Amino acid sequence: VIDGLAASYGPVDKVAGIEARGFILAAPVACRLGAGFVPIRKKGKLPGVTFAQDYELEYGTATLEVLADAFQPSDRVLVIDDVLATGGTGRATADLVRRSGATVTGLAVLLELSFLNGRAKLTDLPVTALLTV
Repeated sequence: VIDGLAASYGPVDKVAGIEARGFILAAPVACRLGAGFVPIRKKGKLPGVTFAQDYELEYGTATLEVLADAFQPSDRVLVIDDVLATGGTGRATADLVRRSGATVTGLAVLLELSFLNGRAKLTDLPVTALLTV
């Protein structure tokens, strides 16, 4: 699984893992790639100055945050999560990374639930799923 996710998008400087199961996958992918790991957390869990991004859920809204200094403008960033469902967390994370001036090289997930059409929110990103149902 780690090799499959790591092989997705060429050399990167940082790997962003979306809370919480995305951490489990993103940290070893970052290690495999020799890149830094950046946690994307739910609102209020990070110390210091953060960028925040709201996104829609099937039943309301939520907010993701990243430390304001987590990315440099020259960073190439791979986003990792466990599941691509409706695409809301992937979209919010890509927007957070881009706000810092960094480049999102792609989104890699373990599982895509294709019937929820999450890719429709991510048409500007390469998306790789190791398993699609």
